[in-house]
Amino acid sequence: MQQMSTRNNIDCGLFMIPVFLVLVFVSGISAEEEKPAGPHNATSHWGVLGGYGVTHKGFKNTRTKVETVDFVVRRGYFFTEEIGRSWYKGRHEWIFEIPVHYVTNPETAIMTGINLLGCWNLTSSKKVVPYLFAGGGLLYTNLNVPELGAEFNGNYQAGAGIHYFITGNTSIEFNYRYHHISNAGTAKPNDPLNSSKVMVGISFFR
Repeated sequence: MQQMSTRNNIDCGLFMIPVFLVLVFVSGISAEEEKPAGPHNATSHWGVLGGYGVTHKGFKNTRTKVETVDFVVRRGYFFTEEIGRSWYKGRHEWIFEIPVHYVTNPETAIMTGINLLGCWNLTSSKKVVPYLFAGGGLLYTNLNVPELGAEFNGNYQAGAGIHYFITGNTSIEFNYRYHHISNAGTAKPNDPLNSSKVMVGISFFR
């Protein structure tokens, strides 16, 4: 009983770490005078996403169905002006993410870490801005499944999304991502968890 209580306290503490990082992350964003930035003139953006993820059981040694409720805070930095012409005109962006994946099946557990993504925003329209992204980072989880032989893992992901602008600076955001977790051979077993995640959220451009 005492062991279970200790584990619950540890899990609670681990959950509070990303929450604290999210608060620091968001509080560091200073308020600026409203101006029509969007992805065309903005130097940066920040946003929050929520969604659902599920593993592809039977795909590339993924044997366990794992379902997650996902929460992501992200901060992006544009590092080019608009490049190209016509429909493929766009801008490059680096995006830093702090994800919290709450596992609901086959048990309750936490996944969290930090990611760096490269993103290409297609900016030919001022209302609807599609984007492509890929990248990865580090991930901790206390999930106990046969595929994972370590608590500290790596992940990579790739996907696509859309910003739908409701004002000059604010967009509703939708994205899909393929998400892979493994420990890169640092422990045994080292089978992957391959999943799909569907996310929706809001972004603010500056």
